[in-house]
Amino acid sequence: METFPVLLLSGLVVGYFVLAGCDIGLGMLMPHLARTPAERRRLVAAIAPYFLGTEVWLVGAFGVVSGLFPALKGVLFEGVLWVVFAALLAAWLIRDTGLWLRARVDTSAWRSACDTAIVAGSWVLATMWGLVVGGLLAGGSPLSPFGLACAVTVTLLFLLRGAAFGAERLVPHGVNATGGAPSADAAARLTRLLSRFGVGTMVATAAVALVPGTGLAVDRPLALAAVAAVLAGALAASIGLSGPHLSRHTSTVAIGRPAAPRGRTPVAAPQPAARHAAADRHDDPAPAAADARGADRPLPGASPTSAGARVLRVPCSAGVRRPVTVPPGRRPFRIAEHGDLDRRVHRTYPFGAAP
Repeated sequence: METFPVLLLSGLVVGYFVLAGCDIGLGMLMPHLARTPAERRRLVAAIAPYFLGTEVWLVGAFGVVSGLFPALKGVLFEGVLWVVFAALLAAWLIRDTGLWLRARVDTSAWRSACDTAIVAGSWVLATMWGLVVGGLLAGGSPLSPFGLACAVTVTLLFLLRGAAFGAERLVPHGVNATGGAPSADAAARLTRLLSRFGVGTMVATAAVALVPGTGLAVDRPLALAAVAAVLAGALAASIGLSGPHLSRHTSTVAIGRPAAPRGRTPVAAPQPAARHAAADRHDDPAPAAADARGADRPLPGASPTSAGARVLRVPCSAGVRRPVTVPPGRRPFRIAEHGDLDRRVHRTYPFGAAP
């Protein structure tokens, strides 16, 4: 039952990265690709149809995480990753503010300020997403050597996706095959250079991963190796002279691989059937909390063989049920508390008298 939630989340995240790579990557390259006011206006017009649609995919992904992956939600919003997401949200708001308000005031100073917000917000967004990917692969430590290497690789993938998108979308209207399109030509030339840098960072990241103690923490290294091989193949295909023609497709594959299922697969929220199966095995991972309160012991004078006594399975920590003897005329009383990582933890307390 966990396969469908994982595929759903992966599809939403891959869709976001593929589409967001267009507008975020193009925003990062604005100073290089758009030198004149007309070129900057054309670049912003190319971003406009995409940046709102990509956010729908991201909102859907966060909804799936909140509803089906509570453990992953706790990992994403704790420790250093919480700071990374705060910076990501701030950059998101700054970038969108520049896109929304750029045309509201017709002065060069105002447009320059909005362009600065677009460029800065795009760079911070790409970097923070790289730290998120690196932090997840590094066991929640985005600032580890492996996490930082992953962040550099993901940032380059955003640049490559933006360059490939710009080579297609920054051609002025009415320009024929021999006409001038300096922004599109510059973006096409960048695809080969960025692909070469991407292969280099892939090799460096793989070398860092092989060094013990650098932060790599995956439970399926073969799956991670397969994803890295597909990513390296897509980048290598864009290195040669035909790179600009292939970059539209290879950049899509490359930017989608960091968001695809890899070494660490999130675990979906347990279903009721799974909880009952765990209860039948009596594999309570934390019995000490209930034992300390005497919740699994009968009241004085009551025993399992007492007349009218009942044996119930009362929820305790981690959703596992423990057998509890209920004396005649009594009822179980329990209080639900919230534990770490937003997991609901049930602790049982002494029985109260039946009303």
